[in-house]
Amino acid sequence: MLIDIHAHIGRIRPHPDATLDVDDLIRIMDAWGIDRACVLALGDHANPHYRDNDSECVLAACRKFPERLVPFGLVVPAMSSDQPMDYRRKLAELKSRGCRGVGEFLPDMPFDAPACLEVYQVAGELGLPVLFDLHDVAGEYGLRDAPGLPGLEYAVQHCPETSFIGHGPSFWAEISGDVTPDRRAGYPYPDGPITPGGAVPRLLSTYPNLWADLSAGSGYHALTRDPSAALDFVRTFQYRLLFGTDSCRRYSVEPVSPIRELLRHWREHGLLDDAICSNVESANAARLLGL
Repeated sequence: MLIDIHAHIGRIRPHPDATLDVDDLIRIMDAWGIDRACVLALGDHANPHYRDNDSECVLAACRKFPERLVPFGLVVPAMSSDQPMDYRRKLAELKSRGCRGVGEFLPDMPFDAPACLEVYQVAGELGLPVLFDLHDVAGEYGLRDAPGLPGLEYAVQHCPETSFIGHGPSFWAEISGDVTPDRRAGYPYPDGPITPGGAVPRLLSTYPNLWADLSAGSGYHALTRDPSAALDFVRTFQYRLLFGTDSCRRYSVEPVSPIRELLRHWREHGLLDDAICSNVESANAARLLGL
C-alpha cells in the first residue's frame, strides 16, 4: 500500500507542462503504484501561477475518485489585523465537506505570525493536520523562518493539539547541523555529510506533533546526500515520516517517482525492513488522517 501525502491538480507554474487534471493525476498514481493520494489546494493564495486548484477544485476532483483521492482544504491568513477572518467557520465547513487536512499552507509570512498561529490553533481543535511549505525567500511562496527554525518550534509548542507536516527546501535543509543561511532557501540544495545538531531531527525528537513529508526534490535530496545518516534518520523517525511525491506536472521527467524508487531500493537490499518501509509508505498517513 502506498499513500501519497502530497499531490496536486491544476496549474502550479507558468510552464504549460506544469498543469494536470485529476485524470492525469490518477494516471501518474497508477504508473507509480500509488493507491491513494492527498490532493493539496493552492489556488486560494493570491499567486497568479496557481489555477484550477483552490479548495473547491480539489473537493470536486476528489469526488470523482473518492476511493483514491483525499482532499485537503486551505485558508489564507490575513496579512494584517485590519482584515479579520473567521478561520473556524471556513475550516469547519471544509472538514464537513470531506477535507482531512489543511494545505498546502505557504503564505509569504513568518511561520509564527499571529494570523498563522490562529490558523494552526483552529486546525488542531478541528483535528486537521497542517501541511506547510517552508521556503525562506521573502516575496516568493512559502512560510519563512530563521536558522534553527525557532518559529516552527514556537508553533508546535503553543499548538500541541495541531499536527504539523514539514515540507520544503528550508525545512529539509535543517536536517543537518551545519547548514548555512545562504543554503537554506532552495537550489542548489545543501549537499555533503549530514552533521549532528540539525533542527529537524531535534524538533522531531522533542515534539510528537511534528511530522515530515518526504516529497519533492528537497525531501529526496535530504535522504540521498548522506545515505548512512539518512537511513539512521528514517529508522529513528519511522513513525513520523510520510511518503509523498509532490506530483504537479502532466508528465514526469523521471519514469517513476524518485522517492518511491529509493524506498524500494532500501527494502530490496535489506537496508530497511518491511515494517519500517510500510510505516513510511502508508501506515503513518493512515494513522494521522484516520484513513
